[in-house]
Amino acid sequence: MSKRGGRFAQRGGKPQQRQMMQQLQKLQEEMLQAQDALGEETVEVSVGGGALTVVMTGHQKLQSVTIDPQVVDPEDVEMLEDLIIAAVNEAVTRLQEMVSERMGRFTAGLGIDIPGLS
Repeated sequence: MSKRGGRFAQRGGKPQQRQMMQQLQKLQEEMLQAQDALGEETVEVSVGGGALTVVMTGHQKLQSVTIDPQVVDPEDVEMLEDLIIAAVNEAVTRLQEMVSERMGRFTAGLGIDIPGLS
């Protein structure tokens, strides 16, 4: 039996390849839409009992930092620096979890490691 006719055409022929390509394109479009939607999301993290709050977008861009004036002590700048580091790191961790949750469905079972999803 030739490769162009019979059972081969039904199992691995061009119609099946076209369908697979269409599915991949649809998946790619859905992933791009999900990534765009993440950019509209934000996480807000407060540390130090609300003394410092950061807001970060789903694309991991720091949007705002709010500092309670009582925390600003020229004698203890280290504490303020520590609060900023803690808040930003916590926001990044929460965003990575959000990205993993939202985007993980696209790569589930494929064995693909995408930064921010692991």
